Amino acid sequence: MSKKLLVANYSQITKVAKKLGFYSCRMAKGSHEIWRRDKDSRQTTIPNHGSEPLKKKTFKSILKDFGISVENFWKILKPPKWEK
Repeated sequence: MSKKLLVANYSQITKVAKKLGFYSCRMAKGSHEIWRRDKDSRQTTIPNHGSEPLKKKTFKSILKDFGISVENFWKILKPPKWEK
């Protein structure tokens, strides 16, 4: 039995990116943005396609650039109620 990978949209990705210390440093070609974290020089390209979910491969590539797993992404995005 295979697990279905939940993918995120632009706003969810950017919320997690900000929590991880990334910031939008410049626009790239089309509707893509370059996000960077200075403390370890990591950077990634995030496509801004509004509320449309990202493709699975794009989502996994961004998570690899962030240095986190899919499970950690969803934990960061949805913190416990007492943290809000």
